[in-house]
Amino acid sequence: MLDPQQPLSLPDLQAMKTRGQKIAALTAYDASFARAMDRAGVDLILVGDSLGMVVQGHETTLPVTLEQMVYHATCVKRAVQRAFMVVDLPFMTYASPAQALDSAARLIRESGAQMVKLEGGRGRLEVVRALTEQSIPVCAHLGLLPQSIHRLGGYRVQGRDERTAQMLLEDAILLQENGAALLVLECVPASLAREISLTLAIPTIGIGAGPECDGQVLVSYDMLGLTPHCPKFCRNFLAASTGIANALESYVRAVREREFPSAEHCF
Repeated sequence: MLDPQQPLSLPDLQAMKTRGQKIAALTAYDASFARAMDRAGVDLILVGDSLGMVVQGHETTLPVTLEQMVYHATCVKRAVQRAFMVVDLPFMTYASPAQALDSAARLIRESGAQMVKLEGGRGRLEVVRALTEQSIPVCAHLGLLPQSIHRLGGYRVQGRDERTAQMLLEDAILLQENGAALLVLECVPASLAREISLTLAIPTIGIGAGPECDGQVLVSYDMLGLTPHCPKFCRNFLAASTGIANALESYVRAVREREFPSAEHCF
C-alpha cells in the first residue's frame, strides 16, 4: 500500500489501477482549497481551465489564458504535499507540437505541474507524442470536450451510438499508444467507460462516466454545492457534512469505497 505521507507519483497512480484501488481526484484553483484537499487524502488535484466558469464567471472555459493557468497552478502547488498535480493546457495553447511544448514547459517550469492535460483524440496524437518524447507526462481527455463546446453545440453526453462509441474507444487506444499516461472520460455512457477502462493499461478518471473508471474527478465547486446547477453526474457532498473538510473526506471515502458514483449519476 502507498505511504499516506509520501508524495504521489505517476507510477503510484498506475499501481493503484493495477491493484484496483480507486483514485480520488478534484479540481483546485487556490492554495486554501488545495491544502484542504491534500489533507483530506485526495490523490490527484487537477488545476482545470474550469476556473474560467467557476472562478472567473465566464460561460465557457475558452477565455482562460496560459498565464492564468500558470498563476493558479502556482498557488495550488504551494499548498500541496501529497497529491499528484495535473494542469490543463487551455484553449489554443497546443494547436501544434511546437506550441504545445512551449506551453507545457511554462506550466512545468513556472508552476511545478507534474503533468499536463489536453483535450481531443486522434487529431492530437502528434502533440501527445511530441510531449511524451520530451518526458512531459500527458493526461488525455475524451468524451465531452469543453474547449470544443461550439462545435459540439452544447454540454451533451458523447458516445451514445455505436459509431461514436467505437471512435472513442479507438481514440483511447491511439492516445495510449502515443504516450498518454492518464485519460479523463467526461460524460460518456457508463458501459462505454467500462469497456475503455478494461481495454487500457493506463488509468482512466471519470467525470459523468460511471463507476467502472479507475478513478473519479469532480469540479470542487460543484461537489460543494457552490454552483447554481449541480450536474446530473455530481453529488453535493457538503449538504450532509459538518463543513468543507468533512465534505472532502466524505468524497474521498465514497470514491474509494465505490459508493460514488451510483446509478443516479450515470448515463
